[in-house]
Amino acid sequence: MELFHTIETDWKDILSSRLEKETIKKITDFLEKRYDEAIVYPPQQEIFQALNLTCYADTKVVILGQDPYHGPGQSHGLAFSVRDGVKLPPSLKNILKELQNDLGCELPVSGNLTHWAKQGVLMLNTILTVEEKSPGVHKNIGWEQVTDTVIDALNEKNQPIVYILWGKPAQSKIKRINPKHKILTAPHPSPLSSYRGFFGSKPFSQANAFLESHQLLSIDWCLV
Repeated sequence: MELFHTIETDWKDILSSRLEKETIKKITDFLEKRYDEAIVYPPQQEIFQALNLTCYADTKVVILGQDPYHGPGQSHGLAFSVRDGVKLPPSLKNILKELQNDLGCELPVSGNLTHWAKQGVLMLNTILTVEEKSPGVHKNIGWEQVTDTVIDALNEKNQPIVYILWGKPAQSKIKRINPKHKILTAPHPSPLSSYRGFFGSKPFSQANAFLESHQLLSIDWCLV
């Protein structure tokens, strides 16, 4: 497999030209083996769905996740998002509750966040693959360098963007982000930490206020 062959946007050239060939080969070799031997999520053609739905030129907001959901049929390549018809994971339920509290949006039946991605919200996991019922198992195969390369490229945009970083793993990237960008932080929306400051953090209205202050079109966050 050629690692970036499913990317159809400007991200393909950005990643291909900036990442070390050794890193690309390490990820490719690992994935070829694991997709043959284990149940890996998301499907290969959706690994880079976030980059296909939100091109570099259009990126206005970045929401960083950790690694994909590890249950059957959940992950489709967007951080925190699930396919239509899939039961909402607890973290996503809390995100949608905060959305309702923040902007008054009606709670949706579906947890598919493609609507956000198509408006310039890059829903990127820091690790892009996972194995069934084994969270974090694809750490340190090279995905972290891919995420860092995405951030480095976004640092060069003239237009400031908004980073929404929930939880310590996402917030570990702060030192890499150009200070000209807006960084919104809060505890992770999981049930274990959501009541420690995630609820009431108002990330959606804050993101829109920043975009509007820079004469940029705000995001229609409501999913219904």
